[in-house]
Amino acid sequence: MSKLALLKQWFKDHKGTVTAFSGGVDSSLVLYVSKLVLGDAALGLISNSESLKSKDFKVATDFCKTHHIHLEVIKTSELKDPNYTSNPANRCFFCKTHLYEAMVSMIQDRYPGYTILNGTNYDDLGDYRPGLEAAKNHQIKSPLAELNITKAEVIEMANALGLETASKPPSPCLSSRIPYGTRVNNERLKQIEHAEYVLNRFGFQNVRVRYKGEEASVEVPINELEALKSQFNLITEAIKAIGFSKVTLDEEGFVSGKLNRVLNE
Repeated sequence: MSKLALLKQWFKDHKGTVTAFSGGVDSSLVLYVSKLVLGDAALGLISNSESLKSKDFKVATDFCKTHHIHLEVIKTSELKDPNYTSNPANRCFFCKTHLYEAMVSMIQDRYPGYTILNGTNYDDLGDYRPGLEAAKNHQIKSPLAELNITKAEVIEMANALGLETASKPPSPCLSSRIPYGTRVNNERLKQIEHAEYVLNRFGFQNVRVRYKGEEASVEVPINELEALKSQFNLITEAIKAIGFSKVTLDEEGFVSGKLNRVLNE
């Protein structure tokens, strides 16, 4: 049996499901396949919080409109939680705890008997992801991980199903651009978001702007470094207009999870 067939089979044992949806390819696949199997008993939920890019929120809402999936929109309040805003290494645990508590509360009231899902895939289990503990604490199911479905297989299935998110670059929350121990606040998140939009306007899509106080450190894939350098003066001017006093180019290029390196030192 193919992995896609196994995933479809997984949903048949559930009355209904609510998928924590981010607009990324992993949760898109879970949500789409749940809709295929369960119909209107499959829905998504997204928190339109400050740490989510407005562009990613639009991707998520457009996806659900296109595929006729009901999407619940909530607003979690992690920026009011000092455990989160102090930005410890397990910041993600507190963010996901806020999300899952809100989901559990809503489902008990409005969708009794439904199962809460996330898009965690098998590869994620080998990475540093404090949010996994929050999922375990709230009995959140991860069908992709349970079925040993890897990231590559997720993308393969999403392509086979014609999902528009199949080629979407990963876009973790904006707080992940701020070094651990540096306070997270709305002003800094907006600075980062708009700086990355500057790069998008210049044709760079898979980007990170790392917040280093007054400095914005820019990352693009290594094969796009020369193109970035040719426009760097204009890009620097635009990013400085957002509020950064210095813009630097990371010559190593884009590396996902770069700020986690300090955890291994």
